[in-house]
Amino acid sequence: MAKNDKKYVETPLMKQYYTIKDKHPDAVLLFRVGDFYETFGEDAIKAAEILGITLTRRANGSASYVELAGFPHHALDTYLPKLVRAGQRVAICEQLEDPKMTKKIVKRGITELVTPGVSINDNILENRENNFLASVHFDKKRAGIAFLDISTGEFLAAEGSFEYIDKLLNSFQPKEVLFQRGRGKEFNDLFGTKFYTFNLEDWVYTDDAANDRLKRHFETTSLKGFGVHSMQLGIIAAGAILHYLDITQHQKLSHISGLSRIEEEHYVWLDRFTIRNLELFAPLHESGKALINVIDKTITPMGSRLLKRWMALPLKDIDPINERLEVVELFLKDPETKENLEEHLRQMGDLERLISKVAVGRINPREVVQVKNALAAIVPIKAACAGVDNTALNRFAEQLNPCDLIRARIEKQIVADPPTAVNKGKVIAEGVSEELDDLRKIAYSGKDYLAQIQKRESEKHGIPSLKISFNNVFGYYIEVRNTHKDKVPTDWIRKQTLVSAERYITEELKEYEQKILGAEEKIQALEGKLFGELIFELSEYISAIQLNSHILAQIDCLLSYATCATAYKYFRPEVNEATSIEIKEGRHPVIEHQLPIGESYIANDVILDQEDQQIIIITGPNMAGKSALLRQTALIVLMAQMGSFVPAEVAKIGFVDKIFTRVGASDNISLGESTFMVEMNEAASILNNVSDRSLILFDELGRGTSTYDGISIAWSIVEHLHEHAFTKAKTLFATHYHELNEMEGAFPRVKNYNVSIKEVGNKVIFLRKLVRGGSNHSFGIHVAGMAGMPKSVIQRAEQILLKLEGGKEKESLSKPLVEIGEKREGMQLSFFQLDDPVLKQIRDEIAGLDVNNLTPIEALNKLNEIKKLTGIS
Repeated sequence: MAKNDKKYVETPLMKQYYTIKDKHPDAVLLFRVGDFYETFGEDAIKAAEILGITLTRRANGSASYVELAGFPHHALDTYLPKLVRAGQRVAICEQLEDPKMTKKIVKRGITELVTPGVSINDNILENRENNFLASVHFDKKRAGIAFLDISTGEFLAAEGSFEYIDKLLNSFQPKEVLFQRGRGKEFNDLFGTKFYTFNLEDWVYTDDAANDRLKRHFETTSLKGFGVHSMQLGIIAAGAILHYLDITQHQKLSHISGLSRIEEEHYVWLDRFTIRNLELFAPLHESGKALINVIDKTITPMGSRLLKRWMALPLKDIDPINERLEVVELFLKDPETKENLEEHLRQMGDLERLISKVAVGRINPREVVQVKNALAAIVPIKAACAGVDNTALNRFAEQLNPCDLIRARIEKQIVADPPTAVNKGKVIAEGVSEELDDLRKIAYSGKDYLAQIQKRESEKHGIPSLKISFNNVFGYYIEVRNTHKDKVPTDWIRKQTLVSAERYITEELKEYEQKILGAEEKIQALEGKLFGELIFELSEYISAIQLNSHILAQIDCLLSYATCATAYKYFRPEVNEATSIEIKEGRHPVIEHQLPIGESYIANDVILDQEDQQIIIITGPNMAGKSALLRQTALIVLMAQMGSFVPAEVAKIGFVDKIFTRVGASDNISLGESTFMVEMNEAASILNNVSDRSLILFDELGRGTSTYDGISIAWSIVEHLHEHAFTKAKTLFATHYHELNEMEGAFPRVKNYNVSIKEVGNKVIFLRKLVRGGSNHSFGIHVAGMAGMPKSVIQRAEQILLKLEGGKEKESLSKPLVEIGEKREGMQLSFFQLDDPVLKQIRDEIAGLDVNNLTPIEALNKLNEIKKLTGIS
């Protein structure tokens, strides 16, 4: 029954629930009731399905019910991640007062709104991935974009063409994207439907609202200090993110201390097709492996996250590339320093996210000790970086700050192995607070204290049978046998007379009783206060520790490069200002690890330049390794510009500014796009964005259409790249169209190569070696046989191929198949494209002729008419 139905009276609890729910109608509301989080109505139906919990009903006033599903409050960390990963926004509604302290309904309110892009919960976050929230602001032909990871404090902004924004979205892979209300279709058309999105009001995406919100957050009068002041579209997108954090009840944001500019001119352009086709972050097929999974040997989560960023944004500037390569080379030459750094990095944990937890007030005592241990490990790392002859590492040493004062304070104030929660006690070390130490003595050493009083009073008054006990009526008391009651001092107060004894209380016992009864509660409050003061002091070091984290992540990435270089036999590339690419004995960094045991990867040489060999046409059989060769060339270039060693004995890379790929058939049939349309979209993106330093890979372009269309388009694209007025983009073009080999004769910078094979009898052995010259045979029938095609089909295909290669008439192919093993009915094969209207007209003209009664002059005239139909002059 709808909540607005007036036929029944809601209970006070449900009235309160609906009032709160109305504020966040699109979120699943976790409503705290006692020791449970409850969901109601549609939320309960969703929660029961996603979480696998029981769906029940509860009364909601007269003759009404509402669906109900709940779970214990202590299980929040188990169930919350499941809801968020299912794409739900979750509003957490807490009891804001103690139920014992009110006679009315308990006051409740939203304390946090958790969305896929806004979370600091460890169970929701992937520790080796950023959890970016993105915001896009549309202009007419450009857009601004901002990214924020609230769990690390990283805040970035950029602006540019829609293609550039698309590239950034695919590089950063945000978990949630914000944009203006009413722009959903535009967003989906430009960037696809794979992102989780949320709309904000139009006024949020305005100059005034964004600038005001950003300046308020950073407490500045302008944004010039961040270098983003000229990036107005990016600023608007960034301001919208902070507004969204307001909506989602995230007010503690001191760890978001800056807004960085993503400068397009510094990084290699990798569009979404290239990121996907090169399988940088995810394989195209389930059995595959992504490049990141092969080369990520980082030790810390923050190092792993940075490595993904380096892969998404390879450098174009030669100096920082060579700086990274120098560090990797040093690690290889000085394994002792490398091992020393690795040993201490293992003690870091996720320092970057831990310090963010300090800002939002979510860090626990055990994590504070982890921060202390990480800061302690910085000391030897700083020393190791200072002790080598390397500019970059020396600079890291200067910037690293072990934060000695706060580290010493944590060491002094927190016990070595504290519990995860402050309220469990025994968090603050002895000697920090005299009051706390006294309370602990009372609370935890009560028996000893009472025994001391008992012994003292017994000896003082000569009463050997004196004992101290406790009851619920009047608390602690002294019991004296009747035989000694005449020794009782006058200041003791008699409380009870027994048959054989008297019971007394004293001022000292009453004071002790008050102390011990409130001690545990006071201990909890005092420990919480002292811990809070420590966290406040630690929060003063957020910026310094964030800088430490960034430096340590860089060191971790460079150590990972060195580990890969040693393990996989990678060599140092030379990245220079030239316009050529020379790779010798290059290998595919992923495929070489997926070969069967005992099989080694066949390395290849590739040389591309703008003077002699700008475009390489690669032919050869299917399965011979053309696609692998294309991909490995791009990956070697990309790895080199990441600052990594590469799987090649020699790699001289004239830096590239864009890498484009059109690799493999990637149907979007589910989105209504054919293979050919996908191919043409990707090819168009390449040709519209090509530059003089681009590296372009085309693999089997044109497979999605007819042979002649495909050849025509492929030829035209190669010609366009060769004859382009301003650019000489280096291109690898793998094709099964052997007709393209003819281009070498007409275009001086086009060269033919083929991936060689060896024929032994009727078998083909793939040598996977790139050799000069074109190939005129695809061995497709051989591959079909390897795939398990029926032998009769293979034999018939060989017959047809022989007749085609021999120039036989088409009629001989259209006859029923002869007996091959067994009789079976043949298929009529047409090799004419008779859907062409001109060909149809010619056919109809010929079909209508009476050949037997045609004069020679009529025949010539008819032939001339047909010639005109073809457009031949």
